[in-house]
Amino acid sequence: MAGPVPVASSLSDIYTVDAIGTQAKRWNNLLARFQTIYGQPAEFVARSPGRVNIIGEHIDYSLYPVLPMAITADSLLAVSTNVASTNTKEGHYKIKIANVQDAKFPAHEFDIPYEAVDIDATVHEWTNYFKSGLRGALELLRKKHGNDFEPKSMQILMDGTVPAGGGLSSSAAFVSSSALAVMVANGEKTVDKTELTELAIVSERAVGVNSGGMDQSASVFSERGSALFVSFTPSLKARPVSFPKTNPELTFLIAQSFVTADKFVTGPVHYNLRVVECSLAAAYLNAVLNPPGTQLPSDASPLSVSLHGFHETYFALQEHSSGATKSKSTESQLEELVALTAEKLDKRDGYTREEIAAVLNISVDELNKKFTSRFPVRAEKFKLRQRALHVFSEALRVLKFMSLLEQQPTNTDDTSEYNAQLGDLLNQTQDSCRDVYECSCKEIDELCSIARKAGSYGSRLTGAGWGGCSVHLVPAGKVKAVREAWEREYYSKLDLSEEQKEAAVVVSKPGSGSAVYLVDDKPGPVVVDDRDRGSEVY
Repeated sequence: MAGPVPVASSLSDIYTVDAIGTQAKRWNNLLARFQTIYGQPAEFVARSPGRVNIIGEHIDYSLYPVLPMAITADSLLAVSTNVASTNTKEGHYKIKIANVQDAKFPAHEFDIPYEAVDIDATVHEWTNYFKSGLRGALELLRKKHGNDFEPKSMQILMDGTVPAGGGLSSSAAFVSSSALAVMVANGEKTVDKTELTELAIVSERAVGVNSGGMDQSASVFSERGSALFVSFTPSLKARPVSFPKTNPELTFLIAQSFVTADKFVTGPVHYNLRVVECSLAAAYLNAVLNPPGTQLPSDASPLSVSLHGFHETYFALQEHSSGATKSKSTESQLEELVALTAEKLDKRDGYTREEIAAVLNISVDELNKKFTSRFPVRAEKFKLRQRALHVFSEALRVLKFMSLLEQQPTNTDDTSEYNAQLGDLLNQTQDSCRDVYECSCKEIDELCSIARKAGSYGSRLTGAGWGGCSVHLVPAGKVKAVREAWEREYYSKLDLSEEQKEAAVVVSKPGSGSAVYLVDDKPGPVVVDDRDRGSEVY
């Protein structure tokens, strides 16, 4: 999985066969629009996809493993570095950036000083996502080439098909493709996947979102035909995971709720607040369960203190004090942590800042500085019990899901029981997201209920929640019944455009991750394979 981001020679290297026709038209339109806007051809296209998370919701920023997969929908950035310097300020480089959806996302032109990229995270502006990728890429380039490195000017045209606020990681796709585009534009012949992922994780936080690392990992590392098991400690790693053959055959459906869930806009009371609550829960559990004075390790989580860090510290100390020669299994450890959390975090209505600060033996000002100042949150009480219970139980479900995939079904003639076991774990995730982590909404709950009644093995929200998309594990023979039930009981009651109706439900296949496509010097459409080079596609 590690290694360089691939350079594609055709769209066949990027997309599945069934997507080639639509994508070829889209790419040709992107490159033609680029020529029209800038009066010259693009030199290359940087591409990063969105993702759907199969299981492991809201635990990546606590540094527990997750199981996402890339989807076909993606972010494309067509780029040229052939920018006239006549109107560029001295000591600056120029960024011209436009979007194919120009009525919704207006074009901008920036003169940016060599030494810094200014991002106003208080303003919800689409180009901030490009700037965050730019900033992260330049930090890496300066580490490689020295602090005197001077970035190249760029002309960019962006086309994104990952729905914003849909729970499919449009922001991670945009930031990852932006960082990749900057690296390539500035002469990097090979871009390491791990380096790109790590800088994209940190970069997205520049727009005011306490993101974990799942979205960026799935966008960069994914391989066609496989899901991706992503772990974050002791270092970022990703490996492909295949689903066994089953009978009935399994299909993943992604269903839109059409409730927009923007992490930037609602972060202070939703996404960012959950990140803060998880870090506070880790610090609180450390204070009440570990010996006085125990410090949790600083780690790669958004606030540098994580439930995973507490997990490792607690059991390391337990084994040291007992003289144990053999560690408990991770599954047993998580089961114990669920029980300890239920016992020690007994305030179901939450904890005030004063109550938490007293246990941590710090002042409220110190607590705010460490936990609530980096990203804005609004809360009188923090639900530490519920957040920790969800994280530990969800991390356990991921391990159980992986164990099932690795065991393979025992009866290959009829895997209904095996399929149901996989689906039950997804249903448990949805129950926990709804009742414990409180990140679902009535529309997602309704989509899941309808799907289960129509034959889905397992249905749950995917992504940040509070709207967006849901993912469903459905036997192939029930796909039609589930889609018809949604149309009859949910979508028919909404005022949707034809475009929205068409995009409401997608049969999802694991897609490929980030790639670079080098555009030929000669004009002409993109190619499906080498035999199509220079000739019309579809």
